[in-house]
Amino acid sequence: MTEQTKNKGSVTIVLFSGEMDKAIATFVIATAAASMGMKVTIFFTFWGLNVIKKEGGLIKGQNWMQKMLNIMNYGHAKKLAISKMNMFGIGPAMLKTMMSHKKVPSLQEFISMAHSLGVKFYPCEMSMTVMGLKKEDFIDECEEVIGAVSYLSIAKETTINLFI
Repeated sequence: MTEQTKNKGSVTIVLFSGEMDKAIATFVIATAAASMGMKVTIFFTFWGLNVIKKEGGLIKGQNWMQKMLNIMNYGHAKKLAISKMNMFGIGPAMLKTMMSHKKVPSLQEFISMAHSLGVKFYPCEMSMTVMGLKKEDFIDECEEVIGAVSYLSIAKETTINLFI
């Protein structure tokens, strides 16, 4: 890490939640930090993996429990619920409409913007293993799959660490 990068700081974010509003908050912070010249890493674990899953392919996994979990937990950036007032899917639609009217980028636009600003996306190896997911189940913007030890080796060098 260069002295100039170190002085600007760096950010790691653990995205544990698979809820749209929390994912958007993650990407607002990530893009803001990256636009300030900060190095940004997002570690997607457990339900946060839904944010970076590719569309399609409902049944994933090597056994019936993994397949059942992925059917019940089917998601990708366009299909996420919100944390409050989901209202059988009406809540996310309303939030998306309100964001659009105020010219706030969609989650998909934030993902693209973050990637273009150099934000690194790392899926969690253990969560993927438990859920029966593979690297090819995720969007192309993802870096390599890493575990907790690799994430911590990145996080210990950063100035800001967030858990969402």
